Order: sequence, then structure tokens, then C-alpha cells
Amino acid sequence: MFKIEGNRLIREFDSEKLWIEPWGENALRVRASYTTIEDTDWALLPVREIKPDITVKEGAATIVNGKIKAEVKRNGQVTIYNQKGEVLLKETENTYQLKYGGRELIPHPGRSDYRLSLRLESDPKEKLFGMGQYQHPFLNLKGCMLVLTHRNSQSSVPFVMSSLGYGFLWHNPAIGRVNFNLNITEWTAPSTKQLDYWITAGDTPAEIEESYASVTGTVPMMPDYGMGFWQCKLRYQTQEELLEVAREYKRRDLPISVIVIDFFHWTNQGDWKFDPEYWPDPEGMVKELKEMGIELMISVWPTVQTESENYQEMIEKGYLVRSDRGVRTQFQFLGQNAIFDATNPEAREYLWKKIKKNYYDKGIKVFWLDEAEPEFTVYDHDIYRYYLGSSLQVGNIYPSKYSQTFYEGMAAEGQTNIINLVRAAWAGSQRYGALAWSGDIHSSFEVLGLQVRAGLNMAIAGIPWWTTDIGGFHGGNPDDPLFRECIIRWFQYGVFCPVFRLHGDRLPTQKPIGTTGGGQCHSGAANEVWSYGEEAYDIFKDYLHLRERLRPYIKELMKEAHEKGTPPMRPLFYDFSEDKAAWDVDDQFMFGPDILVAPVLNEGERSRSVYLPKGAVWTNPYSGQIHEGGKRLTIEAPLERIPLFLKNGADLPIASL
Repeated sequence: MFKIEGNRLIREFDSEKLWIEPWGENALRVRASYTTIEDTDWALLPVREIKPDITVKEGAATIVNGKIKAEVKRNGQVTIYNQKGEVLLKETENTYQLKYGGRELIPHPGRSDYRLSLRLESDPKEKLFGMGQYQHPFLNLKGCMLVLTHRNSQSSVPFVMSSLGYGFLWHNPAIGRVNFNLNITEWTAPSTKQLDYWITAGDTPAEIEESYASVTGTVPMMPDYGMGFWQCKLRYQTQEELLEVAREYKRRDLPISVIVIDFFHWTNQGDWKFDPEYWPDPEGMVKELKEMGIELMISVWPTVQTESENYQEMIEKGYLVRSDRGVRTQFQFLGQNAIFDATNPEAREYLWKKIKKNYYDKGIKVFWLDEAEPEFTVYDHDIYRYYLGSSLQVGNIYPSKYSQTFYEGMAAEGQTNIINLVRAAWAGSQRYGALAWSGDIHSSFEVLGLQVRAGLNMAIAGIPWWTTDIGGFHGGNPDDPLFRECIIRWFQYGVFCPVFRLHGDRLPTQKPIGTTGGGQCHSGAANEVWSYGEEAYDIFKDYLHLRERLRPYIKELMKEAHEKGTPPMRPLFYDFSEDKAAWDVDDQFMFGPDILVAPVLNEGERSRSVYLPKGAVWTNPYSGQIHEGGKRLTIEAPLERIPLFLKNGADLPIASL
């Protein structure tokens, strides 16, 4: 029944195989199947071999790796403990049919895949964080049901951190769901080959996060330009329009590091090249921008229109996502489109050659990987098939492979400090330089509040580079006083996000300027910092310069993210895990170790309640007033000011605001 092979504990019963082995310090990987167990490398990296302490007795077996221990009973039930002997996870004893069933792999008749369920006992007082980006108002996920799939504004990154002192990675890219119920935690996948999860024990959130980063990878070191201000809108329609915006920033002596060309600068989706009618001299454009100290980022979509010059070749070579039934195209936007299959290594090489020729060799070194879920017109995962398998089984890996396409191509050219903006991410995406953003969200105070929680959970899920469209994407008229207030508060919050980026589809809509290629898509109203009136402009100027003053501090945060996986922005409990109250605060965060940020999230609000965690002394940088931690205060927040506090007298250049 039990046996030891190398550093692995194995249980075999009937046709089930269960493997438990060390995978990094204080961590275990658990796999089970009724067929051959696969060495899938979806997110986990190879690790050095660790010799665990394995004990096999008649009724049970245990495996210990540092601070974590797994026990397997004779009936197959798995329980995970920390070094204190406290239970972290325990498979349920029974199913609802009153038989053992903490884990179930139920075969689909006539097929080689299974319907998988993992049922775990639940501590109702446990708090759970991470899991990526969902548009809901919850930071603590206990009690939530989450669908494990991507879509515009939702990224499923299935790593969860518990207040009990563990981190858990559902190492499976299958479409599924998780229920963090009060009475049971249940992970399910309707089509998969095996159970596969990774778990680590740690004494602090930082220890858990760093352990996770050590086995899935860390971000590269962020390039200097990434730490500045990024200017974007939907959409600059011509080369001259974009250059004139960049020149105006320089005429006004405003900091700007990146400017962005959004979608439909191309001839057809899937051509991956500039439309020369509207972008006649890309090399000259890049040269002028670089002389101004501005990097150019361009949007790339994975969609391939049937009229594209590359469509026929790509379909012949198997480089496009397949449809098992129905029409072959999967996305409809200004034409019928198939989707580039990023899970195919040959397709990745093919796309990169196109990108290199038409963009990279012209001096463009940062890309915006839009539609990265990928976006299907209809999310019927049972009809889509990738090179790696059915979308039901592997669909969530797509955005990671999309980022890998560009990362490996750029690295092969000798580029370091790679960063690319991407609209979805999965576990491991961070090691490919993925800067995730929260998608095409609505422009409102309510949605701003959702982004605060989404960004913090994304950070805990191991994606430290994250940003949001300042002001939201859908809607917002620059002449509307209420929207001006919203975007001012959003802009203030954006200063303290890992990447500080203005974007949006503003109203009123601007008509297309042509009928073919890059001219056939509409644009939005102006979205530059001078587009919102004098009061807003003066506030924006101050915060642009504040971000610049903080860049040495931000560089240190990015170094920690690169070296250890430390998220630049994180919930209060990350730094103050001993303070029980800090675990309940969901509308404040730490930006690095020294800045507590309390964004204003309600229309008309000119003061707000702020909790100052125990274990530190806090200084209001505007007034100089000092407060002991462990208490809640009401802080003034006039329109021009975001409430901030500095920890233990940190000397940071904020007070000039």
C-alpha cells in the first residue's frame, strides 16, 4: 500500500496512485490519478531535491519537509500539519454518499479524463486571500464561490493564502471552480487527468509568499521607465496625433515615461503591422519619442481575421485555436476571427518573427498583450481545443503562454528587464514579465473600490506587477464634474499602484477616420491630464511629480519583487500579521514597507476612517502629527489629498503636496 521512492511517499490502492513529495523549502506537492501520474510543469519550476523525513507504519504514513507534514491514513485520507502539529488542511472523511471521498476522480465513460473534486474540512474563522482578480467587493474570500476561468476583467490565479499559515496552489489549468464555504472547501474540475496541488507552511505571510515565488518564479527587475507615468487613451488614431500629445507633455514639463498606441493601428487583425496610411514612419516616431525620453508601447491582439495575410498559412500549420464543432472562428470584432494558439511552441515562434520584423526591429521594446484570456465571443470551453488539449482541461494556461511568447522572443534578442502589459494572468505568468491590469472596467467610484480589493488579491496570488485604467475604461466624460472627481481620486490611488497608468474610452465617442485598416475603428474623447479642467490639472501635476520623487523608493520595491517575490502593494496583514484587526481591513494597503495608503473611494467624501496597525508609529506627512498604532482615526481628505501615513518616521518626499 505505502512505499518510498527517492524523496517521494507513494500510496497505491486499487488503481489509484497518490504521490506526495517535497517541492521547495517547507512545501509539498500532492498528485493523484487512476492512470499514470504526469510530470506537468504548468506553473511549478524544477527544484533542487530535498530529502524529507518519511515514516511508514501499518495504519498510516507521514512525510515531513521542514515546517510542513502530510499524513496519509490507511483509507487514503490526507491531512496537512504545520511544525506545531496544527491542522492546516484535511480531506473530508466522507462524501455525501457516506463513503470516503476527500478526493474523487470520476471517469467520464469512454474517455481518458475525469471529473475531479477535492473536498477539505473548513474552519469558519479562517480568512483567505489571493486567487487573482475578481470584480467583487471582497478581499477576504471566505464564503465566496469563484469560477476558475478568465474573462475580460477577471484573472483566475489559483493560489490562496490562509490566515492559518499556509499557501495553497491548485496546480491545474482546467476550467473549474472553488467554493470556500463555511462548512467545506471544494475544488472541482469537470475535465482533467489528475489531482495536482502544492502547499507550503509559513510563520508569516511574507514567508509564504516568498516560498510560492521560489517555485513559480519572480518578475524580472522592472525597467526604470516602467516606474514612471504611462499615458494612454482609446485610441490615438494617427502617428501625428500621438506625437503631438508627447510633445505637449514635454512643453508643459510634465513627467511621462511611456506612451501607448492602442488597437487598430494595423491593417487587419492578425497582420501584426502598422497601417502605413496612418502610421507612415514608425522608426522616425520611435526615434523622436526616445529623444524625449519616452518609450512607445503598442497593442497586440491574438486574433487573426479571416482576411488577414497570415490566416491561411496559420490555419494550414495548425497555429490557430480549433473548434471541435460549429464555426471555426471564435471571436467577432470588425470581422470574423480565429485565435492564435499560444500553447503551440511553433506558433509562438511564428508570431514572434512577425512581431520582431514589424515592431521590435523598429525600436519598440514593450508590448500590450490585449485580449489575453483569450476573449471568446461565447465562452463554451467544451468546443475549443488547443495544441496542449481541450480548453476545458488547459484553457487557463493561455495568458501565461501568451506572455511567454513575447518574453522568450525579447530575451533571445538580449533584452533584460522585460515588461509587457497583459489583460489576464495565471500562476507563473509573473516570470514572463507580465504586468496584469484589471481589464475594461466601468468608470465609477463603486468600481474604483472593487479595484482596490482586486489589486491586493492579485498581489497575494503572486502577480506583483498590476495596474488599472485610471478613471476606468468604459465611460466618463471629461467635462462632467462628477467624473472629474472620480478620476482625481483614481489618479491619486494610481500613484501608489506598481504601475501608474492613465487609460480609458472617454465620452463623447469620436467617429472613425476611414473605412479600411486602422481607420475603421472609433476613438474616445481626450484623456490627457490637461483634459479635465484647471482644478484637476493642478492636482494631477502635483501627483505626477510625487510619483517622480518616489521613484528611488519604488525602485527598491521592484528589486524586492524581483529577488524575493515581495508584492509592492499588499494588504495590511502582510506587514502586520500579529495585529488581528489588520486582517479585516480591505480598503487600505501598504505600498512597500513604509507607506500606508487609504484611498478615497466614495463620491463627495472629504474625510475617511483610517486604521493604523499595531507595532509601529505612524506619521501624517501633511501635518507632521504622530500616532501610535492599533487605533482608528478619522482623517481629513480634501479633494487634492489622498490620506497617507509613514511608518516609524520614514523619510520620504511627500509633504510638499
